[in-house]
Amino acid sequence: MTDATLVYDDDCGFCTWWADFFADRSDVRVVGFAELTPELRERLPEEYENCSHFVTEDGVYSCGASIEEAFVRTGIGEGARPLAEFLRNFEDYERLRERSYRRVADNRSLWGRLLSKTPPVRREPDEER
Repeated sequence: MTDATLVYDDDCGFCTWWADFFADRSDVRVVGFAELTPELRERLPEEYENCSHFVTEDGVYSCGASIEEAFVRTGIGEGARPLAEFLRNFEDYERLRERSYRRVADNRSLWGRLLSKTPPVRREPDEER
């Protein structure tokens, strides 16, 4: 079992598809923005709703780094971990990773036409959990 948690925009069908992708292929816990606990929220950046986050005991990965870290923890991505760790040594790689993440995130409605899943049903605060 892992302590890792992927935090994502659970209002987004494209984001929900990816969250389920990671949940189905790893032991990473996924939590939507609407389901954040106060403790988890406290660990996130101030403007956390700008991108996804990957929270571990040791730190928080945000935006492109969050997806990269989630991917290398899946069965199909674990072999890429040494490459990802090597590439993280280069600022150009980090810029490319984050620019790519932002380009996809800014066009989620377009990508959602190809990959999408119905976001979870929102519960009212007074509903039984």
